[in-house]
Amino acid sequence: MSIYVCVKHVPDTAAVITLEGRTAYAEANIKFIVNPFDEFAIEEALQWGEKNGEEVVAVTVGKKDATSTLQNALALGAARGIHIVTDKQFVSTADTAKALAAGIQADGAPSVVFTGKQSVDTEGMQLPYFLAHALGLPVVNEVTELALEGGKVLATREVGSGAREVFSLPCPCVIGATKGLNTPRYPKLPDIMKAKKKPVHTVPLETLVSGESPAPALESLTLAAERAGGGAVILSGTVEEQVAELRRIIKEKARV
Repeated sequence: MSIYVCVKHVPDTAAVITLEGRTAYAEANIKFIVNPFDEFAIEEALQWGEKNGEEVVAVTVGKKDATSTLQNALALGAARGIHIVTDKQFVSTADTAKALAAGIQADGAPSVVFTGKQSVDTEGMQLPYFLAHALGLPVVNEVTELALEGGKVLATREVGSGAREVFSLPCPCVIGATKGLNTPRYPKLPDIMKAKKKPVHTVPLETLVSGESPAPALESLTLAAERAGGGAVILSGTVEEQVAELRRIIKEKARV
């Protein structure tokens, strides 16, 4: 059995995005990185692999240049990679999950599957659930603490206001990692060079999701740039005058 970690090739959060057509953005001059939340998934997968003597396999769905994201995971310690190749800029969460599940099942039996809690580009926060459904496994997302006790995985997630939930799951399972679970390591130059020699199996996306209905369940119709926020308004005058002006602004501009 192997530990699988799903990673995504995404634009740097500091990149300036320029729209190209109605449903795409220009990729020229954009720096792509490993999805930040996936860094916690990679680190946790590596720690579990080191403790249990299991190999870690990194899996991604993306264009040809997504190989660099796989290479990063390999440089950190993953034994090999699986690259599910597509020429699409956006792949639906459902198709991504089906492809990842098919790629993992074709490769071997997972002892545990790690993902990030969400991707910073589409921010759907649905992949761990879709993937778990496709694999027929239990899932917990936004995990901040993880332990293995008596053959069971104990996963802790924060639910807000300081409250926490603790789940007990059998293995195999799907774990969505988030900040606080661990401290990701950084690749060293010798490991970066060694990663280039590690095996990466490539398979077209279409071969893994073939046979599905030609009509997508979810279709992107248009992309739009985020609206620029309005400037701050500094109120002056007496307290009564400021309150009156604030009421006017809320009523006339915010229409509350």
